[in-house]
Amino acid sequence: MNGHHSQGAARTARDLALAAAATVTPEATGLVDYRSAGRLLLIGAPAAVLGVLPRLAGDLHPYCLFTAKPPAAPTQVAYGVCAGADAIELDGHLGSFRVRRGCADPQNLDREFDLVLDLGTPPRLQRPLPPAGYLAPTDAAALDAAIASLPELIGRFEKPQYFRYNPDICAHGASGIAGCRRCIDACPAEAIISIGERVEVDPHLCQGGGICATVCPSGAMSYRYPAAADTLERIRRLLQTFRQAGGERPVLLLHGAASPPESSDERTLPLALEELASVGLEAWLSALAYGACAVHLVRDPDAGAVVLAAVEQQRRSANAILAGLGYPAAVHWADAAAPTALHDLPPATYAGQDDKRQNLFLAMDHLAAHAPAPAATAPLPAGAPLGRVLVDDGCTLCLACTSVCPTKALADGGDSPALRLFEGNCVQCGLCARACPEQVMHLEPRALYDAERRRQPVALKAEEPFCCVSCGKPFATRSVITRMQQKLASHWMYQDEAARRRLSMCDNCRVADLMRQGEL
Repeated sequence: MNGHHSQGAARTARDLALAAAATVTPEATGLVDYRSAGRLLLIGAPAAVLGVLPRLAGDLHPYCLFTAKPPAAPTQVAYGVCAGADAIELDGHLGSFRVRRGCADPQNLDREFDLVLDLGTPPRLQRPLPPAGYLAPTDAAALDAAIASLPELIGRFEKPQYFRYNPDICAHGASGIAGCRRCIDACPAEAIISIGERVEVDPHLCQGGGICATVCPSGAMSYRYPAAADTLERIRRLLQTFRQAGGERPVLLLHGAASPPESSDERTLPLALEELASVGLEAWLSALAYGACAVHLVRDPDAGAVVLAAVEQQRRSANAILAGLGYPAAVHWADAAAPTALHDLPPATYAGQDDKRQNLFLAMDHLAAHAPAPAATAPLPAGAPLGRVLVDDGCTLCLACTSVCPTKALADGGDSPALRLFEGNCVQCGLCARACPEQVMHLEPRALYDAERRRQPVALKAEEPFCCVSCGKPFATRSVITRMQQKLASHWMYQDEAARRRLSMCDNCRVADLMRQGEL
């Protein structure tokens, strides 16, 4: 009897918690517009394309692109013949597709198409998330469904703009040096491209997978619908209401918008996301700080290997952060055997923010305050967004690294020659190491749990200033002057004592000395 009563109370607590989470209204975002008039491009072998034509709805306007010459010229539709299946280059999205090359009649294809029905094998576009309006059925049932859906893709459509991009903190590149490209590599829709030192997202190709925001170490790319603060508020209300209603040791089950897997455990609280990959370690650790004993992730088989690998990397980083505090691993795939969980913690009460790293540090600080066996630091897997920079012997304090650091993690010493690191700002993008002319910098992914130490600068290298041998003004470091003298020792311009001495002068004194010697 007591068991039935306890189970009923837990069920009631769960129902109340789910209702509380549903009261969070996402912040509005911009809309992306599509317009389709039904101009349909069919691609494939003549038999396949001609077999589909009689099945098309009357409000579609087909154009046939055959991958071989048809036995007889069709009279009912416009058509073209491509130079070969592999020669077709297609890009675009619903309302704006184009064939770029490979066709015998390029003039006829100098137009946009609203829809594409690709009957070729393999399909032209091999993306895990093909663009809206592109259909590439692989069997008879999928073909039937595609043909039936085409009339529904005529009209005007809107979708949320799922992302927000802040180029000011993007670690993609600086001063011509390539840096982070995690969003580009992870995007299953291939909606993100490099444009030099920044990236660009095509909002029409973006389908809200969210993995770009999850893997972005700096928060330059963020998920906007819902925003991070809204998602964390849903999680906070869910867990808070469950505990206030008498529930104990809740497990947060995160899944895509499809129905969650069945669970008989009333402590399991399912939360639907637009996409599982739209949240990462800062959200999972926040859930644990809010009172979840574990976070379970429902694997999406349609997400693609690259996306699942990125989520797995985030999961390993989250559990490594927990391990450094003495906690067991608590972020698991839902299909994992015998997952572990945390002991009960006093739930955090802070509100989630739209700043990715602020959410991460708020969660880490709360978990650290109640940790069973905290360490000062803990190693993290490669690719984690936390860590420090190490400098080997050979640094000349040229400070090239400070000019490319996108998050101001590296700074000079102000009035004295020095290189300082603010570890809390370091996103492990590697731009500093690539910019270093001496190649003496390398990264160390790690968690630093002391919030004050994260904010305080640490000197990586410091030297006494080198003073001009003529006027006495400090203008460089000893190591810079020594390195310059070594590099120029065999140069024909510096074979006499006067020329070598000028290397130890500031710019003004060097010019003045050249004028006295009549060399200017």
